[in-house]
Amino acid sequence: MPWIILLASAGFEAVWATALGRADNFTHPVPSAVFVVALAISMVGLGVAVRTIPIGTGYAIWTGVGAALTVIWAMASGEEAFAPVKALLIAGIIVAVVGLTLAPSRSDDRQDEGGGERLPLRPAG
Repeated sequence: MPWIILLASAGFEAVWATALGRADNFTHPVPSAVFVVALAISMVGLGVAVRTIPIGTGYAIWTGVGAALTVIWAMASGEEAFAPVKALLIAGIIVAVVGLTLAPSRSDDRQDEGGGERLPLRPAG
């Protein structure tokens, strides 16, 4: 569940970033309101998710997915021109995010390859 919350809050990050761009220094009330609401939801979701997910990993995934979605939306809506190089770099962000989800975190227990014994991360004492 924390991963779902993290990804949803990253989606709200893309919403608030897009709304911020349209708020024009907070002179347009609707995008400004969308910005504030989406920002609050995004931050609360991030906070909930990183109770379980390590903060470094969670924050990197949150910003990476949010940034990628923001650029994808901007290109799809015509606010930014599509460019193959951009698409390739966004794909790189997504690959990095997937890699972070698969990489062991420091708080994970590690198993010895031989006998399956659980090894602590820190030495006792």
